[in-house]
Amino acid sequence: MELKFSHVDVLVNDLKQACDYYTQILQARISRTLVWERGGLHVRYAIALIGQERFMLVQPLAGNLKELLDTAGEGMIYRYCYSTPDIEQAYDDLLARGVQPEDENGQPLTRANLQSPSGTRIIWLPKRFGHFSIEILEEQALEAFIEAAFA
Repeated sequence: MELKFSHVDVLVNDLKQACDYYTQILQARISRTLVWERGGLHVRYAIALIGQERFMLVQPLAGNLKELLDTAGEGMIYRYCYSTPDIEQAYDDLLARGVQPEDENGQPLTRANLQSPSGTRIIWLPKRFGHFSIEILEEQALEAFIEAAFA
């Protein structure tokens, strides 16, 4: 499986306040506000770019990430995200290693249902160590999505 580090996801209580802070302090470029809503999970988020590095500031409104924010507090890096040139191969490799990829709500994900609300095909590894999560996204679609978020 070919993977490349993409970004981390950070929980915040107030998306605008977090974006303003990183813009002011680190001169981060901030994308437009984006929304993810599916299967009970509802978040607002923005991409922060500092040079070539990026992270996503995520304000949960409902679902498992809202519960995590309410219990763990903001500022938590809860997810490392990687990209791959072939998401179906990554899916197959995980299955071959005995790992069932999941969706954003921890439910088994079928190979035919990799599409996300953002338009990028995506899979998650099951959480094994507390709240820490690993996400794998289709590289070409992810890069196009990020570019469009800044247009």
